[in-house]
Amino acid sequence: MVFVDKALQELVPMSLFAEKYMVTLAGTNSFNLVFTIFFNFGISLIILKFIKKGFETYILWTDGDADSDPLTLVVNFAKAIVVAIGFPVIYGWFAKVVEQMSTQVVNAIGLTLEQDLAALLTGISTAGLFTAIVSLIFFITFFVLYIQFLMKGLELLVLRIGMPLACTGLLDSDKGIFKPYCNKLVQMLTAIVVQLALAKLGIALMMNLHAFWGLAAMLLAVRTPRVLQEFIVVTGGSGRGMSTVYQTVQLSRAAKAIFSK
Repeated sequence: MVFVDKALQELVPMSLFAEKYMVTLAGTNSFNLVFTIFFNFGISLIILKFIKKGFETYILWTDGDADSDPLTLVVNFAKAIVVAIGFPVIYGWFAKVVEQMSTQVVNAIGLTLEQDLAALLTGISTAGLFTAIVSLIFFITFFVLYIQFLMKGLELLVLRIGMPLACTGLLDSDKGIFKPYCNKLVQMLTAIVVQLALAKLGIALMMNLHAFWGLAAMLLAVRTPRVLQEFIVVTGGSGRGMSTVYQTVQLSRAAKAIFSK
């Protein structure tokens, strides 16, 4: 129970900043260098894409609408640079919101793990063999959820490292890869809060010898990311979006020419 209590307290910060825990365990601080490498690479890609789109649109006339205002491309370029540079600060703000929200939800549920373990085991044993088996499945599911939180921390770490590369999508009119990238990030942060609340609720029910409700809450906590995926809207690629915009502009020009005659 001491391990469960400590694990629940560390789930959220461990998921939001997995590199801090891995640095403590591995004794090496190479993640800062990895962040720097991908940041420099992302900024380089943003600059190269800005030059490429400007050259193909306003000089070669092979991409987009040559009559569009060049200031729009410059503004999108500035957005991409600002987001790539300021993302660590923005993520820090979101992380604080997630931590505070998780703490408030857990406090609202009201759970203390100070109950005697012997009393808990006695209550489970008197409830019958089937309840004992369900309780065993519950604790196994909890460890599965714990591993899932570790994986989520690694996924968030990968997303944070790759954010400068995703910012290249801001140069496109439909934001390219940046929009689904942010949707995935928000979905994972939301899943952390929901999973932690369900885990706390499941343990609270189990401590009160409601084994079936506790197992149901824990199983739902494990399935939370799959449930939240239904709310993610994945848009098409930047090339398809630009092609649609270009075709629409050409059709409007043709219609204008016909009506002018």
